[in-house]
Amino acid sequence: MTREMFHRDLAQLQDDVLVLGSMAEKAVLDAMESLRDGDVQWSQKIIEADHQVNAKRYEIEERCIFVIGSQQPMASDLRALVSMLFITQELERIADHAEGVARINTLMEPESLPRRLGYIPSMADRAVQMLRDALRAYLEHDAALARRVCDADDEVDRLYDSVHAETIKAMIADPGTIQRNTYLSWTSHNLERIADRCTNIAERVIYLVTGELVEINVSKY
Repeated sequence: MTREMFHRDLAQLQDDVLVLGSMAEKAVLDAMESLRDGDVQWSQKIIEADHQVNAKRYEIEERCIFVIGSQQPMASDLRALVSMLFITQELERIADHAEGVARINTLMEPESLPRRLGYIPSMADRAVQMLRDALRAYLEHDAALARRVCDADDEVDRLYDSVHAETIKAMIADPGTIQRNTYLSWTSHNLERIADRCTNIAERVIYLVTGELVEINVSKY
């Protein structure tokens, strides 16, 4: 009976990790839409909702620690719980970066809508897809998919380089755009970090499945 309870707890915790992942994904998508539409009120709601993500993370962590202490799991079961602790931290940080994008929107001056954001929407699309794939790899214990998530980070890095080059070029051409392009550069940095967090999640999935701790992609930034 104790073993059955343990696996029931483990399944519920995994479901909660996926819920947290959905919350993080929604925060990223909403932050990008509010930026594109210049919707400051929406951004403010994203900022205020971040405490819900934090609360969910701490709820999962507390339950993981309780299960570890009370059940004393061994081998693969312990790896599953330890991986949850790391993955929940990364998901909460992804939501923090989404909050960062929302805060940037509150700083930007009004302009023609929808905003022209260059490579930034493509960065966001790829980062969100990495998050979805990382969570699917976690759910399905798919190490091969997790490795593809890590590989996908290279494209986000290339887009980040492109945003950096374009913003610098625009600043030189028109110093009056320095503030706007600085904010766009900050936005791209948040998205690049989201992709890195997805890579970290994928690495934890590989650890969960294989027992091997690996660092597949090392960020340049």
